[in-house]
Amino acid sequence: MKLVIVSGLSGSGKSVALHTLEDLGYYCIDNLPTGLLNALARELQLAPHTIENAAAGIDARNLPQGLQHFNQILDQLQTQGIESEVLFLTCEADTLLKRFSETRRRHPLSNRHLSLSEAIEFERELLEPIAERANLFIDTSNSTVHQLRDLVYQRIGYRRNTRLSLLFESFGYKSGVPTDADFVFDARCLPNPHWQPGLRPLTGRDKEVIAYLEGEPEVARMCSELCSFLDNWIPAFEADKRNYLTVAIGCTGGQHRSVYLVEHLQRYFKERYPDVAKRHRELP
Repeated sequence: MKLVIVSGLSGSGKSVALHTLEDLGYYCIDNLPTGLLNALARELQLAPHTIENAAAGIDARNLPQGLQHFNQILDQLQTQGIESEVLFLTCEADTLLKRFSETRRRHPLSNRHLSLSEAIEFERELLEPIAERANLFIDTSNSTVHQLRDLVYQRIGYRRNTRLSLLFESFGYKSGVPTDADFVFDARCLPNPHWQPGLRPLTGRDKEVIAYLEGEPEVARMCSELCSFLDNWIPAFEADKRNYLTVAIGCTGGQHRSVYLVEHLQRYFKERYPDVAKRHRELP
């Protein structure tokens, strides 16, 4: 049985992630006390109908000692023969403040002695033991509900019986660097289609932009060297028993150069690894 533990900051999308896993056929439980993870695993193993995949949501409303002993609890699951993964959802504080303000929801840790911003930081501290053991981070600061759902589908739901899931992601530096990436590469040194007549409204997926970039020697050189670098280092992550690897490519607006490079890398590595996904953060 596989158990996915979903945790993260309030307002970052934990419920969306759990609902997505439920749609994928996972047996899901939300707001589970950390100390009951082992009991849940034993119960599911004894279920009359075989449960292959389960997910449990854990948040900061747990008893402090439960969160502090999270490492030992995960180790105990392993001794029970339970394959477990931790999905941790994070988000920038400013974005969380805006979300709580727009929805007028109360943060679960805020009270008359703790402001909303203080509650967010306090929650981040409480969940640090879980974040330290996370297999997969997803930063939802720049993600819609639909984009988050697609990411969970791609990274967890559609994984085959392989060790490593690869994600190539394009982004724009003007909107910030993704904090959940393992490698970040900067493509702003490459010729920019934004300044070419007729190319500005297009993206790195359009044939006109592709033709322009493929005609630039620096672009071909970066593509070749990125492929060579990752060909050498991805096996090291596999040897370290990593489940997930995220490679982010950025340019100024996240529309042309980074999109083109991500499309190229995804095609190249899809021939070498069975689980390769792509995401263009700034494109609809």
